[in-house]
Amino acid sequence: MFAQVIIDISHSKLDRTFTYAVPEGMSVQRGHRVLVPFGRGSKPVEGFVLSLTNEPPQDVMVKQILKTMEPYTVLSDEQLELALWISRSYHCVLVEALRLMIPAQLRGSRVKEKRVRTVILNPQADPKIMRESLLKKDGSPRSAAQLEIFDLLQRTGAEMTVSDIVSYIPGAQPAVASLIKKGIVLEKGREIFRRPYSGSVLQDEPLELTGPQSRALDTICSGLNAGSGVFLLHGVTGSGKTEIYMQGIKKCVNAGGTAIMLVPEIALTPQTVDRFRARFGEKIAVLHSRLSAGERYDEWRRIRLGRVSVAVGARSAVFAPLSNIKLIIIDEEHENSYQSESVPRYHAMEVAIKRCALNKAALVLGSATPSLSTYHKALKGSFRLIELNERIMSRPLPKVEVVDMRTEFLSGNLAIFSRVLHKRLQECFDEGKQAILFLNRRGYSTFVSCRGCGYVFKCPDCDVSMTYHKAEKRLKCHYCGNSAPVPEVCPECRQRYIKYFGIGTQQVEEQMKELFPGIKTLRMDMDTTRTKNAHNELLSSFIEGKAQVLIGTQMIAKGLDIPGVTLVGVVAADASLYIPDYRSSERTFQLITQVAGRAGRDDSPGRVVVQTYSPDHPAIQYASGHDYKGFYRFESAQRRAALFPPYSLFVRILFTGPDEAELEHEAGKVNEDIGRIMLETLREMGADPVEMLLNVSSPAPMRRRQGLFRHQILIKLLRTKNTSALLLKLYAYLDVNSTANLYSLEVNPGEMI
Repeated sequence: MFAQVIIDISHSKLDRTFTYAVPEGMSVQRGHRVLVPFGRGSKPVEGFVLSLTNEPPQDVMVKQILKTMEPYTVLSDEQLELALWISRSYHCVLVEALRLMIPAQLRGSRVKEKRVRTVILNPQADPKIMRESLLKKDGSPRSAAQLEIFDLLQRTGAEMTVSDIVSYIPGAQPAVASLIKKGIVLEKGREIFRRPYSGSVLQDEPLELTGPQSRALDTICSGLNAGSGVFLLHGVTGSGKTEIYMQGIKKCVNAGGTAIMLVPEIALTPQTVDRFRARFGEKIAVLHSRLSAGERYDEWRRIRLGRVSVAVGARSAVFAPLSNIKLIIIDEEHENSYQSESVPRYHAMEVAIKRCALNKAALVLGSATPSLSTYHKALKGSFRLIELNERIMSRPLPKVEVVDMRTEFLSGNLAIFSRVLHKRLQECFDEGKQAILFLNRRGYSTFVSCRGCGYVFKCPDCDVSMTYHKAEKRLKCHYCGNSAPVPEVCPECRQRYIKYFGIGTQQVEEQMKELFPGIKTLRMDMDTTRTKNAHNELLSSFIEGKAQVLIGTQMIAKGLDIPGVTLVGVVAADASLYIPDYRSSERTFQLITQVAGRAGRDDSPGRVVVQTYSPDHPAIQYASGHDYKGFYRFESAQRRAALFPPYSLFVRILFTGPDEAELEHEAGKVNEDIGRIMLETLREMGADPVEMLLNVSSPAPMRRRQGLFRHQILIKLLRTKNTSALLLKLYAYLDVNSTANLYSLEVNPGEMI
């Protein structure tokens, strides 16, 4: 038997299989990870078995596989096929796609199964005789601890961990050791799974669905029964989408299938996991980046060994090693976090569509504010549209008040909070309710400048201003992590005119405490959620009513269902409105609509105050009216006129390096070649050359990042039947002409900075 093995080294020259002989008596299957000798020195390296054959290679001496890394295959046939598709679709070497399917720490054996020390009474000995040996002639114990341990083990009649025994009998370790030495107790070991969540949850029963919910579920079930279909569940905030998800998954599991549920933010995972645990018990596993290496490995292993039916998690959970997948759900499908920022630059929705096709499964995309691209496909009929236009129990959507901060400024109010927001906060607290204050900027001030000469303190390694964090009294770069103390004098003019500009979540929190000294606040941003379980602890405290105000960035803007919240304040709605990206209006509309939807989700009506310097901007106006369709019609017309996606697509080729002049020269040369090749290709196909709408080489909007200069080629292509052929030509050219400075190629990149 011979195995075709791809070596676990990411290099284009090794992007092929190598033949190895399978030693006599070794069981090797397609999908196994193996250790093989590689190169002239036959250094042991890890690899993946892609196929097996009985045919030996001609006139070639082959080396033998040294061992299998696990007793089971780590990759299924479906995952291997998925990895081949990812390699082709996202233009990466195959091993980079294969690595997506397994925990990173599995490579290099950086994580192991956890075993606990256990003991049991010696089954070969007479319990009566053993107990008597622990007593003196007068019947008193020779060692009270040893006798207590013996009685505990005899009473339970089971194998127990030493840690459990110590919890019953403090300081019992020496006594356990003595019993083992006497042969009364036998030491054993047991493998356990590390669990990412603690505590128990009350069993939950399915809720009775409303008419619209029932019809939505029936439509999804038609896809389950047919084994196909992509459904866009467009439901306003609070319309009961999660209950539909859970009941759809229940039907899938009852029919013998498995399901994947994706959520965009780690902050949402604790709430989602608790709801799913209450409904599905131990049949769910959790996968996201905040798990420890051991927890992630054990959750992956529970899935791979078939012990669970539902995988819940963030983007990477789309690769969960479930078999017989019949349903995948992507909640808040519009979120940018579903786009990978590292190679392979996959999008979770595209991967989910492929997995569903391979498994004959249905895909549900859910959102109150679908991306324009997704909604466009639903209207065209590529996806099936399901709509929920009302909240459950006919609860009204929150009333939105838009406050013009220019008027506030001109009337003498220089504070963070408008008079309207201050009044609404006071009313909220008087009623014993809770509020959420949203600002998509962490820190205290967004930049620090000298009023004397205009100097702005910038990161030495990135072309961005540094943010002032008052608690640490330091300037920080939110892109590379650089930090520095705030100087007392300007480094440019040597004057003491240092001034803090803009606001961040820290300053909002400080102002809240000054204005409402008796009100307890919590802040939820990247600074307060760095430690493990911080998200869960903060949310739990707020849900339990230990604080009246939750201040946070976009991690609090969606998915949270907190009954006590009746007021939402959007402190600075313009923060995402004027960034250099054609999606800035769309993302602003989505953020405001989503965070507004956190208010009034129980019986008490909700209110929202949106503070802005652009009150007449369409994104603000449509969001204040909860009018998604109106915004879609407006923004779609704007995109069509400008030929922006979804009517075209962008390709961004990014170069990074220490020499800016070299980058400019290199990118310019590549851009000329690409322009010529694409025009030639279009002519050969008899297509109009105008299908290539744009190809330009320029510095990236963020000219420098993490110490390296950045230069980009931006290509805009009209979406036609010829687009795929043009992309293949582009890939083929870059395969041959790749350089050390070529950092990435992205189609419709997640960010344009």
